[in-house]
Amino acid sequence: MVAATGLENGEKRSGFDFMTPETQALQTDDMSNPGMLWVLQGEQLWQQPEGRAEIACAGCHGDAGQTMGGVAARYPAFDEAIGRPIDLAGRINSCRAARQRAEPLAPESDELLALTTYVAHQSRGMPVAPATDARIAPFRDNGRRLFQSRIGQLDLSCASCHDANWGRRLGGSVIPQAHPNGYPLYRLEWQAVGSLQRRLRNCMIGVRAEPFAFGAPEFVDLELYLMERARGLPIETPGVRP
Repeated sequence: MVAATGLENGEKRSGFDFMTPETQALQTDDMSNPGMLWVLQGEQLWQQPEGRAEIACAGCHGDAGQTMGGVAARYPAFDEAIGRPIDLAGRINSCRAARQRAEPLAPESDELLALTTYVAHQSRGMPVAPATDARIAPFRDNGRRLFQSRIGQLDLSCASCHDANWGRRLGGSVIPQAHPNGYPLYRLEWQAVGSLQRRLRNCMIGVRAEPFAFGAPEFVDLELYLMERARGLPIETPGVRP
């Protein structure tokens, strides 16, 4: 599968490797990393009873440090209830509905970003290890198709930049390889933590294409393929990017 990405093992590099030393230092120092504020908020939400069932995440899953390690490294994963893969944020909302009987958290809301960042943070340093479930293969293949399809008025694909031109500069910034191993991450441009879907929407708008809606299945398929491309890279959540 990795060979299909056009990146040999020795060429596969995290977006962290393309940052300035100052931004790298911001990510690696937990006292300076602004994304850690969302981790702390997520830790509080993890312990907080929610919904009509008045159950906290910790009430079912216990100490996240003991039970959530490696989870982010293998998501998206197949969900029996909907018959297709679901991403980590979708799983959190699904769990809230089923167990806590709580309303779903809105996409890009501070609460959903905080919980997702907190859960993903428990896998920091672990290698990306996408699920091998055969049922997700067609969805990953669709993600590859989307990655390679030209879109928008600029007639560009994700691969046009992140496979064919990574390491070069665009608008003063180095083009990375589009690995999602730092998400949710803090972007200096946003002055906030954001999801992979937010970044993908930004890219689609940048090539003057109509972006998919938050939560669209196409985004989950794209993430499946991006995680396959990133196989073996360490989870960095919360990453910091320009």
